[in-house]
Parts: sequence; C-alpha cells; structure tokens
Amino acid sequence: MYRICSIAKYIGTLLAATLLVAFSGAKFGEDSSIKLIHKQEQHKVEVRFDGQLFTSYLYSPEFKKPVLYPIKTQHSNQVTRGYPLEPQPGERADHPHHVGLWLNYGDVNGLDFWNNSDAVPPGEEDEYGTVVHRSIDNIESGSRKGLLEVTHDWVGPGGKPLLEEQATFIFRSSGNKRIIDRITTLQALDEKVSLRDNKEGMLGLRVARELEHPSDEPVLLIDESGRPADREVVDNEGVSGTYLSSSGIEGPEVWGTRARWMNLSGQIEGEQVSVAILDHPENVGFPTYWHARGYGLFAANPLGQKALSGGQKELNFELAAGRSMTFRHRVIIYSGQAASDSELDQDWEQFRDTF
Repeated sequence: MYRICSIAKYIGTLLAATLLVAFSGAKFGEDSSIKLIHKQEQHKVEVRFDGQLFTSYLYSPEFKKPVLYPIKTQHSNQVTRGYPLEPQPGERADHPHHVGLWLNYGDVNGLDFWNNSDAVPPGEEDEYGTVVHRSIDNIESGSRKGLLEVTHDWVGPGGKPLLEEQATFIFRSSGNKRIIDRITTLQALDEKVSLRDNKEGMLGLRVARELEHPSDEPVLLIDESGRPADREVVDNEGVSGTYLSSSGIEGPEVWGTRARWMNLSGQIEGEQVSVAILDHPENVGFPTYWHARGYGLFAANPLGQKALSGGQKELNFELAAGRSMTFRHRVIIYSGQAASDSELDQDWEQFRDTF
C-alpha cells in the first residue's frame, strides 16, 4: 500500500510540475541564467542566455560608436546584418555606418554622428562626431535579467566632448521573447548642445537580409568571397520582411509616420521572427517618428521632426549646459511567430508601466 501511495504521489508531483511549466508559457530553464561576460582584451561584453549567445556589447576603439552585435533569436538565427563587421554572401553592401543596434544622431552642434564610419573621405573628418566608450560601470548577471551600465562621450573631431552619455542595457528572456531595454541619458557639458531636426537618427538597427522588404530595384550584394560583387542584381531570394506600426500602417509607407511601436516580421532560415521597437511616453517627441526603410534600416527618430514630417512639424531640440534628457526604448525579438497587434499593445503597456 505504501508503495502504491508513493507512486501515486510521484505521479501527482510530476503532473503538477508539467502543468506548471505548461502554464508558465516558457520552457524549463529558459529564464534560469542570463550571464554577462566581460572580455576586455576583445573589447566586448557577451550576453548569454543559458549559455547561448544572444548579443555582445562591442566597444573597440576602432569603432565610431559602441554597438550591440550580433543580435540572435531564441533559435540562434541572426536578426542583424553582418556587413561590415562580418560580411555574409547575399547581404547588401551599403551604409557601412549601419552596424548592429546603436544610438546617435545626424546633427549635434552641426556635427554628423550618424554617418561616421571608416568610409568617410579623407579631408572630411571634421564634419563628423564620434561616440567614444569611456567605461563599463556595472555588470550584473542573474536568473531573471542581466544588466550592463556604461558611460560614453560624444566628441567632436578635435576630441572635445559635447555630451556625456550614461547608458543602461537590461536583458531579459520571457517565453519566446528576448528583450533589450536601453535607457539613455544624454547630458550637455560646458556649452549648449543643439540637436537640430535631421532625418538621421536616433536608435538604429540594421536588420538581416531576410527581414528587408522585397524590391524590384537592382542592389549590390556581398559575393561568396565576402566582398561586394562587381555588379548590381535584382534578387529577392529569402527576403520576406513587412513593417507594421501601432498606427496600422504597413510596408515601406511607415517611413516618416509616428507610432508608439513598430514591428518588423519575416522568416529567417525557416523561423518566423518579429522584431519590435517600442517608444516610451516620457521620451521627447513621443510618439516617435520612424526612419524605417525597406532596405533594412529600422530606426526610431524622435528629434528629426521637420525632416520626417515633410516640414509640417519642427522641434530643433536643445540642451542647455549641464542639462540632460533621458530616452527609454525596448527592443523585443519574438521567435517562432509574427507578433500580433494585441500582443504588441500588451507588451507596450507593460514597458510603459515598467519605467
């Protein structure tokens, strides 16, 4: 009798555990380990979920800005373009300043931080600014989230800092979602800083070829040798991306429109994927304008209102010396599904209430 009761108790415990996992909406262990590993000699901090690489914070002194690269789905498919860091055959060979996930702007006291890259022609360097990694201030690993706090300097061509940036990255996993929160505080230093309306900004993500919109225009792609091909071609093999905004606008028409969230869905190596960027109501310029292009640039730009509205709105934001502003953004990678409007609305409300 004792043996029968013990077996029944074991079966009951096993059933309860199974139901708990089923109703949690997540696989066992999925939220159990978020580890950040600082590899100083490689100028990066790896972010791993249960040992699997999700992304890395890269801060090489050779870069014109720190970036998160690569960014991967739950099934290790890469949602970021490899070029120019790791060119992959079939990718577009354009805009070398589009690297991973980054934040900067196209007009800071007249300097272009957005377009700065190694491709800037000699003699024109004085027109550009650089976001320089200064320090890693805090790294935390955990069972529910990982935390990375860093300091950047936005400097002009002479090395003089214009802005100090305090950036906090929070990494989470929930069910089939991987989440990046980027909390960015920009402080003007010893002089006023003008961020005049400019289409080039602000939180930018360059996505993989599969998440671009199909196009009939010839494009220059990376060939099998890892170099740009010698001619442009029309090739939409595997290209499946579609934008959808919280305002109900779809496709390339989302460019220059305002919305509290924007979603980009497609398939990568047979995996259905959605990548969403969420704007926060306390951000300047909410709801943000979207500098989102079918060729793979996915950017939220709250400051470039005149350029993105066709002159209907104008902001020309300024920070007095010593003053600061904070931006809050969330990036969600949905694996195995195209996120629905209702789910995105719920996730946006949760983001709104978190910060």
